Amino acid sequence: MRNLLASIVLISIAAIANSQSRPNYVQYVNPLIGTRKMGHTYPGATVPFGSVQLSPDTDEEPFLIGGKYNKETYRYCAGYQFDDPTIVGFSHTHFSGTGHSDLGDILIMPTQGVLQLEPGSADDPKSGFRSAFSHGNERAEADYYRVKLEDDDILAEMTATTRVGFHRYTFNRTGPRHIVLDLKHGIYDYDGKNVRTFVRVENDRTITGFRETTGWARTRTVYFALQFSKPFESYGYKDFDPSPYRGFWRKFDQSKNFPEMIGKQVRAYFDFDSGNKDPIEVKVALSPVSTAGALANIKSEAPGWDFEAIKRAGQKAWNDELGKIDAKIDDPNEMVNFYTAMYHAFLSPTVYMDADGQYKGLDQNNHRAAGFTNYTTFSLWDTYRALHPFFNIVQPRRNRDMIRSMIGHYDQSVHKMLPVWSHYANENWCMIGYHSVSVVSDAIVSGNLTGPEANKALDAMAQTARTKYYDGLGDYMRIGYVPVENNGSSVSKTLEYAYDDYAIAQAAKKLGRKDVADEFAKRAGNWRNVFDPSTGFMRPKSADGKFLAEFDPMKTEGQGFIEGNSWNYSLYVPHDPAAMIKMMGGKSKFAAHLDELFNMHLPDEFFAETEDITREGIIGGYVHGNEPSHHVAYLYNWTDAPWKTQERVRMILKHQYKAAPDGLGGNDDCGQMSAWYLFTALGFYPVAPGSGEYQLGSPAVSSAVIRLENGRTLRIEAVNQSDKNVYVDRVELNGKRVGRTFITYPEIAGGGTLKFFMSSAVDGRQ
Repeated sequence: MRNLLASIVLISIAAIANSQSRPNYVQYVNPLIGTRKMGHTYPGATVPFGSVQLSPDTDEEPFLIGGKYNKETYRYCAGYQFDDPTIVGFSHTHFSGTGHSDLGDILIMPTQGVLQLEPGSADDPKSGFRSAFSHGNERAEADYYRVKLEDDDILAEMTATTRVGFHRYTFNRTGPRHIVLDLKHGIYDYDGKNVRTFVRVENDRTITGFRETTGWARTRTVYFALQFSKPFESYGYKDFDPSPYRGFWRKFDQSKNFPEMIGKQVRAYFDFDSGNKDPIEVKVALSPVSTAGALANIKSEAPGWDFEAIKRAGQKAWNDELGKIDAKIDDPNEMVNFYTAMYHAFLSPTVYMDADGQYKGLDQNNHRAAGFTNYTTFSLWDTYRALHPFFNIVQPRRNRDMIRSMIGHYDQSVHKMLPVWSHYANENWCMIGYHSVSVVSDAIVSGNLTGPEANKALDAMAQTARTKYYDGLGDYMRIGYVPVENNGSSVSKTLEYAYDDYAIAQAAKKLGRKDVADEFAKRAGNWRNVFDPSTGFMRPKSADGKFLAEFDPMKTEGQGFIEGNSWNYSLYVPHDPAAMIKMMGGKSKFAAHLDELFNMHLPDEFFAETEDITREGIIGGYVHGNEPSHHVAYLYNWTDAPWKTQERVRMILKHQYKAAPDGLGGNDDCGQMSAWYLFTALGFYPVAPGSGEYQLGSPAVSSAVIRLENGRTLRIEAVNQSDKNVYVDRVELNGKRVGRTFITYPEIAGGGTLKFFMSSAVDGRQ
């Protein structure tokens, strides 16, 4: 991975032409899908897993208004909202579909005419440096974005390498031209979030600096280097939160043409020749370590000024990654859904190191990744379910490097814990569980992480799960569940800890570590301690062993659950569905229970407290727009009606994924929602990562070829595929009938042909 984009940029024209023999998968990618309402994705320029994720931000909403949380800020988790009429600028770091946020670093905005250093309002964009825009003058592709900034008639274009954002601004009028550099701007912004900003003017084309913030990540520093294609004539800045103490710097007029800009809320500007209409190009490199590292990243990845070459190289990188699966679907919109889902799946985690391997660690010291690529942006409560299992099949080398990055996090952690939700050399502790162990276990069980490295990883997994002071774990270890009086998400945590413990036990079993396997296999049964047989639901329990008296399985708030109610969370025993079904009354009763979930009505009042969940993501009482239920449709496979899994998953694909800006029923959550689509469209899904098993469903593809890293291919064929033929009469693997409802990792990795025989009638068995 190191210097990957540098080598791609320098590739010969003949080699690029050669690569075109592979189908053009990029044509099916639409980065605007999911940019309205709950989707919180973003269009923009980035290469697969890129450090730079350059995108327009359409507004600035403060996190607090009058000291109270501003609900509008949630709409801007990714910076871009499809329905907004204006753009405030283009920033270089974004999260894709998270329910909380950060970032939005190093915002750039071209303007013309009278200089303005306030963004102004959406109602009156000419009151500031923001600009009106329309979707008719906007185009988003993989690693390319362009839009016409209507107020000043400027064409803005951008592309990127792994660590460098490349802007091209074409001014169609004469007059004073400015580039505004906004270091005050951020996502989820509030007073005090910006700790310090620093800009240094190196010469009339190059500036360097850094931005330090506190927030979701308590101490985060982004270093940058910025180069212009043309010299600027003058420059200046304003600090919108000046310090009352000026020291002896007061002897200078620092506001104009002074080569150091220091403050908390800095906006700078650079003026260019007003009579020249040639485009102004800007390269912005990021570094986790230093401004010298950022400058070296430019030299390594984008040494020249050939915008089109960078774009071609980036799109080739995307085509190579998307080409890991060659899918065929008769509906063109579903082709867009499939490859846009792959695009979303390959946005994060993100590379977090310089071209020479240096990165900042959790201990805030500089480290060098030896023999691997270091990653950040681990949204593990979401991505352990399907995204990392998807990587374990189609990106095992990259997934292994992500695990090595997690082990580095563990080594640098004063708590000696694997990441929970981490980004930019910080642990932000968001959400529950310790789901990095699921990712590691899946790699160990599949044989993609072996030897001393796997055993070290197992030690880290076990140590993480024994950290008594972490989020109710002491109680969980002592009495077998998290008591409700000590923790507001007690039932959810008990259930997720139990699954994670199963994952540790599976890895230990694979490595022959019987003592560890026995310890955590026992803990994996703790889910039973919060099951109430009198109601048939998981229910909060106090430390004295009594269930909470006031209980409503439809409600989330105050019921011991997080981002899901008991109707959904009671089904969260992915590692032992058979035992769960038996406790809930047996196969027939359980299938009827699932039917009721999908067919019931969930009134708005029961998810009003949770902004991650909206009506668009709900089918009956099943909440697909949030992660805890993503395995639920596959649970029919443990009953006598596996055909209902086939029916449900095809319905969910149609209902929750559309090739439109409002096409996602919930947050994409760093690729998890998209990974669910990809697995399900291919016909199988990892209900319990670490088990080595994938439950069979009903594929949406007519055919697909998965190009595995071991050199083999797995061909998937759906015979008699159609919208009506959602049922599977039988499944064959390499010509032999699969007499069970699942396939295994070795069967996938072995390659060959997985053939589904489709039917419109429920008249056969798998």
